[in-house]
Amino acid sequence: MSISQIRPADRVAQIQEYYLQRKLKEVAALRACGIDVVSLGVGGPDRMPPQVAIDTLCAEAARPDTHGYQVTSGIPELRQAFSAFYATHYGVEVDAQTEVLPLIGSKEGILHITMAFVNPGDGVLVPNPGYPTYTSVNKLMGAQVYNYTLSEETGWQPDFDELERMPLDRIKLMWVNYPHMPTGAPARMETYRRLVDFGRRHNIVIVNDNPYSFILNNKPLSIMQVDRAREVCVEMNSLSKSLNMAGWRVGMAVSNPQFINWILKVKSNVDSGQFKPVMLAAARALGAGPEWYAALNAEYAVRRAAAERVMAAMGCRFDPAQRGLFLWGRLPEGLDMTSEQFCDMLLDRARVFVTPGSIFGSAGDNYIRISLCATAERLMEAARRIEALECNI
Repeated sequence: MSISQIRPADRVAQIQEYYLQRKLKEVAALRACGIDVVSLGVGGPDRMPPQVAIDTLCAEAARPDTHGYQVTSGIPELRQAFSAFYATHYGVEVDAQTEVLPLIGSKEGILHITMAFVNPGDGVLVPNPGYPTYTSVNKLMGAQVYNYTLSEETGWQPDFDELERMPLDRIKLMWVNYPHMPTGAPARMETYRRLVDFGRRHNIVIVNDNPYSFILNNKPLSIMQVDRAREVCVEMNSLSKSLNMAGWRVGMAVSNPQFINWILKVKSNVDSGQFKPVMLAAARALGAGPEWYAALNAEYAVRRAAAERVMAAMGCRFDPAQRGLFLWGRLPEGLDMTSEQFCDMLLDRARVFVTPGSIFGSAGDNYIRISLCATAERLMEAARRIEALECNI
């Protein structure tokens, strides 16, 4: 039998390679040719993690007894640090033994949570626009994706009248993400309360993906602050954005003991735990005080101002109330090209890479997204290059 007769599983045809990975290959090829590209596409923090995390990692990795397999539920020190993190920053008490589960990043969590709750053919509510992995994972699992629309007119909050018209008897799980990626819409306690009520009335698991709550935000919120949220909610959080530890792959899920146990059953059959020195270092990083977040946000505030100049250079308008690691802007009215064509034009003519809103769903067709994970100097360079094109855009 020749290799041409071999076919992949049907699920492979349901998805494509992640857009940003494809475009990053293109950017890398340009750079390999000596072309300078200002990359504003990816939300990968470029600053250092807390020094105590680096010091702990190095010291623990040098020990002879830290290199073996670990339990999938994580070491007690890390679970206790997650619990203390929720108590300190959200005022939410979480049992370190039964209500928190370490994750190898949030992407892993999306897969494991879906596997724990969703059977093939079950319905899942996914925001449009929203993080593309919510859709791709559910397609891989054979779930039926039902998009709920977020719009600028409603502040990118769910339309609960629309939700009530969905085939709710088929829906098992709903993905939510505030502060919202890609639009930067802030979290609202009223939205969280309505989501908890919606989930409880219809027996739908509400999963809030919450990695951006500290970025350009002085009052981080959690859906777990809502009374009885733990009955139907799972919240994911991450060290990737707020502690600059994206490559370390450390996240968490918080919920009731039964939900955590179901997710752990899946996880324990898929991975063998995290590297112990990484877990110990993450536990120390989670103890970062208010001075850490103040310095982080002071830097992002400078970058945000520069990103606003980039938006102005493109003729885009945006909501100044946005929070998180990105700036989301609406393309100029009457522009005779799609958001993806616009972004390709910028890369081709200005050597600036930004993300088209269309990759997040049809509701993002007329928008673009800028990452703040570049220095203010590079953001200003992007603005100057685009301003030079202004008469020809």
